[in-house]
Formats: sequence, C-alpha cells, structure tokens
Amino acid sequence: MEAVVASAPGKVLLTGGYLILERPNAGLVLSTNSRFFAIVKPLYHQLKPDSWAWGWTDVKLTSPQLSRESIYKLSLKNLSLEYVSSSDSKNPFVEQAVQYCVAAARATVDKNKKDSLEKLLLQGLDITILGSNDFYSYRNQIEARGLPLTPDALAALPPFASITFNAEESNGENCKPEVAKTGLGSSAAMTTAVVAALLHYLRVVDLSSVLEDHQHEKYTADLDLVHVIAQTAHCIAQGKVGSGFDVSSAVYGSQRYVRFSPEVLSSAQVAVKGTPLHEVVLEILKGTWDHERTKFSLPPLMTLLLGEPGTGGSSTPSMVGAVKKWQKADPQKSLETWRKLSEANSSLETQLSTLSKLAEQHWDEYESLIKSCSILKSEKVFLGLNFSQKHEFFYDKNLN
Repeated sequence: MEAVVASAPGKVLLTGGYLILERPNAGLVLSTNSRFFAIVKPLYHQLKPDSWAWGWTDVKLTSPQLSRESIYKLSLKNLSLEYVSSSDSKNPFVEQAVQYCVAAARATVDKNKKDSLEKLLLQGLDITILGSNDFYSYRNQIEARGLPLTPDALAALPPFASITFNAEESNGENCKPEVAKTGLGSSAAMTTAVVAALLHYLRVVDLSSVLEDHQHEKYTADLDLVHVIAQTAHCIAQGKVGSGFDVSSAVYGSQRYVRFSPEVLSSAQVAVKGTPLHEVVLEILKGTWDHERTKFSLPPLMTLLLGEPGTGGSSTPSMVGAVKKWQKADPQKSLETWRKLSEANSSLETQLSTLSKLAEQHWDEYESLIKSCSILKSEKVFLGLNFSQKHEFFYDKNLN
C-alpha cells in the first residue's frame, strides 16, 4: 500500500462568534489557504508468519515541527491505544482519530475485504502530521533573526518550520510550554486531515475522485463519513461537544453553518466510560446529523487579511466559559446582547450576498467601485459620500 496524503484547511469565523454554539444561530465560516497535512503509510512492509495471532499492532506518530515521535500499541480486540513512548508527547486528537477510523473501517467493511483490512492494520500505521506556518506564531523567531515583523519575513521561513512554544501559562506559573498558535483551527484541520488520510488508507472512502467529479454521489457520501468521524474524534479529544463549525469547514470549505444537536454524540461520550467502540461508531453513523450548511464565499475581489497580535493564541474553552458565566450572571442583558449581535450578523450576511449578486449582474461597475475603494483608507470608505452615493446607485439599478 502506497502512502496516502490528505490535507484540510484552517478556518476563520466571520460572524457568529459564541452565538454559533446554540441552535438555530448561524455563522459564516471561511476556509483558509493554510492547510494541515497528514501522511499515512505502513509501518512494516513485510508481515511475520505469526502476525495473524497478534493481539496488538503498532502506531507511530511523527510531528517534525515539534521534533516529536510517539509510539502506541493499538489493541486489535477493543481498539484501545496504549502509549509506550518514554517521552510525554501524546496527541489526543490523533489518538481519537485512529481509534474511531479503525472502528469505522471495521463497522463498514465488506466481508470479502475483511482480511485485507486486518492485513493493513497488522502492518502498523505510520502517521506524519505537518501544519502550514500560518497556524503558528513565529514572532519570536523572526525577531531573533533581527527581521521586521512583515508578511515577507514570515514568508521567508522554510515550509513547516519548527514551532515556537509559549514560555509559560497565562496565569504566569511556570508550566510545560504550550504551542503558540494563531487561532486558525489547527486542531480541527489536523484531526480532519488525519481522519481523511486514515479512512482513505483503510479503503473506507475514496477521496481521489475529487479530481474527477465534484458532484459524484459516492464522493459526497465519503465526505459526509469523514465529517462524522472527524467531528466525533475532535469532540472526544476536546472533552466537550463544541459547535463543530471548524471541522465542518475543514471538510467542506467555506459555508454558512448551523450546528448539529449535541445529543447525536451522546453515545460517543458514553464510550469514554467503557462502551465498545464498534457499537458507538454504528450509533454515530446511524444518528441524525441535523447541522445545516450552505455554500458561502466573499464577494469577488475581496480578500480577508489576518494579523497576529503576538500573544501566542488564547484558550477557546476558557473564553467560552467566561462568556457562559456572564450569561448566567446577567441573563436579561445577555439575551439583549445576543439579539443585537444576531441582527448585526444577519445584516452583514445580507450585504455580502447583495454585493455578490451585483458583481454577477453588473461586473464593470462593481469592479470599478471595488478598485476605487481599495486605494482609500478604511475611514474614507465608510464615511465618504462618494462610496455611499455609488452604493445607492447600485441598489436603485438592481432592485427597482
């Protein structure tokens, strides 16, 4: 079996921050050109004669950017993972991805292909993960080289450069350093890339058809399977059922997203307490995934440019916890704030949609306006009468 390489993009939540945690609130999610890559290949190319009697197989996880290599033993009976490396460098997202992918493979494999699947597993799994530089903060490295903090200096770094660590926790205590990230959804992109690569490697899905036919029914079903397994693995690794917008955009790309009902993953949460994994996967695959997604993109000639403040990222769970604490302390004010935010989000969505339609129907005028705005400072764009008058002209021309 040849090596399989899969990648998944990062994300930016344009609208819907915090609101997206609760149905039926929607969020606009953009996938980025920054991608996470996963490479899966056999750990051993030759099987020993007695290998079929083994109760375990080997899994090796390599992260060159972290200079880490982790070794696991995967039970072929109950799919538990036993960490056997001497160093403490576990990756719960990849661990859950491996377990749920193998469980999904066994749950869906045809009887006549069962031996081929077991042979692949007995050869071991050699997994390598690599993230685009944009997922991580390289501020310290650039400053150490005496270079200016500019996009060109960042672009001059080699691809998949060694990752910078935060020196201490946010509370100021000296603890094991955490990776300094930029908030583009690295854990979701990594989990999705690993799941896609593993499911393709184990012949559960065939993702190569994307190059031939985007509308192929089998390909769509395969993507849906990647989505369900990636959502499950990511939520269990996090220890909570999040909104899932980051995994959804990693699988399907930019979209308008409404979260799934958290109850669909109740069986996976029970699995942590000992329910057999193959039973859990069957329940999850049969579950009602009621998330909503519709295609979304920025209007033509518009690009979202992101800047890194240099703080090395923030903890999403702690920030969500703080917001929920505020909601509980002042429910009336929080409801009013949520209503205003929802209205503002809907308004922005409508305006972006209108601009896209204008570009489609009156390209020359639209292009001229965008180019005129692109040379102005932001305050000129929003406050200048020229922009407002042209905008009114576009509305009159198209809606009357």
